Amino acid sequence: MRPTAHAVNAVKVLIFVGRDSLCFPEIGKKQNERGLTSIKSGARQKRTYVNRIVLATMPDDRIREEIIGEFFFNTCQLGRRVNDDDVRACRRCIEIAGQKFRRADDVEYGYVPLLTGSVPEFYIEPMLSCVGDVDVMCHRSNQLAIPAGYTPPRQLPGEFGSHVEVYEIVNSEFPGYVYLWLSYLLKESVDDGKYNAVQCERLLAENGSSDADDSRHGPALINGQTVVSVDLGLRQAGSQRFVDNVFCMRCLLWPPQAADWPTRHRTYGWPDSATIGRVVSNGCDVVGVAHRLCRQDEWTRKRQWRLSFSRGEIVLLNSWMPIQQIVYHMLRIFVKIERLTASANNSRAGTLSNYHIKTLMLWACELKSRSWWTDDLNLVRICVELLHALAVWLTDAHCQHYFINNCNCFDQFENLVTANRLMSVNRALFSEWCIHSYIYISMP
Repeated sequence: MRPTAHAVNAVKVLIFVGRDSLCFPEIGKKQNERGLTSIKSGARQKRTYVNRIVLATMPDDRIREEIIGEFFFNTCQLGRRVNDDDVRACRRCIEIAGQKFRRADDVEYGYVPLLTGSVPEFYIEPMLSCVGDVDVMCHRSNQLAIPAGYTPPRQLPGEFGSHVEVYEIVNSEFPGYVYLWLSYLLKESVDDGKYNAVQCERLLAENGSSDADDSRHGPALINGQTVVSVDLGLRQAGSQRFVDNVFCMRCLLWPPQAADWPTRHRTYGWPDSATIGRVVSNGCDVVGVAHRLCRQDEWTRKRQWRLSFSRGEIVLLNSWMPIQQIVYHMLRIFVKIERLTASANNSRAGTLSNYHIKTLMLWACELKSRSWWTDDLNLVRICVELLHALAVWLTDAHCQHYFINNCNCFDQFENLVTANRLMSVNRALFSEWCIHSYIYISMP
């Protein structure tokens, strides 16, 4: 669907008002003069002017959807600029990587950080920030996880030390959740740099949870505006956003629990073979968090871990088309503003998380054809259809994990309130939301 000239002119004024750096002289000198006059009259008059422009150019839903699409396509810049979130995240990684520790037996180790979550996943820069909390995963340089029954490796990347504990990943009763058993000790040979393995007493690893720790948010540890890392004793104060420090154990191999993912049939060719190869070569991580149904059991909640595919998700999301990144951003903002996601003030069972939205998008990118996304470039249509698909998942109480076949990401959804709210959203309502809850509030 090609936007009409009327809609294009209207959205150009919206963009001009929203970003001081953009100017569209082709709108017309008089229209620009009216816009500049309104801008100078203050923020309140500016927003009133924008609303008047929007309302005046919307005789039907089609034009309104065109305007919304043009707004997002023209204001979501490709290639994010370095901002405070990036600087803060890099500073945190440098702090973590610079710390060294020594055990009682004189073995030295450190932590290896990795930025995950919104910062590395998005390559667009929309009007409203697409970055939530800054997520830093870190694994110890003297610990390694391998699938149960696998032979310990003889060679390791340089990030690992000369003495490494090897833990076997053993399935729990819940798919995607595992236990870690210390099974081998690796020691690097000074002659050839290869590692020699010896079996050791099998011990079950604890995941770092504590009765006194009331600041956990999933596997991450947060503490208000002061950020405390896992087992590092480092603090960072005064952040505008939280920094989530996620302790994990590194697994260099693709886990058997997701063995079917690389080879399953993909009708529309996404992800392609090269992207699949990059994802698999990254292996996975194991993060210290128990299944929701096990968190009241004192023994299990301290010893259960979860498989994490954050490294692969970064690769996959960066292979998306711009329209897919924009839709992902819009859906995340929608469920956040509508208070459908879990937060410090809204953590009841039945709320959504950003991971559910990410899972929805990953499945949509694989199961929908390229033409479904690009034929009419209608962001409103795409978002509403995906929200309805999510409502069906909620109604069925089943959200299929993207990597693990028999894993349901909806482990405790007890009512249909959220499903009914999502199913009630039609294109007209979503268009209204885009105008009043996104475009309007994004105006500086």
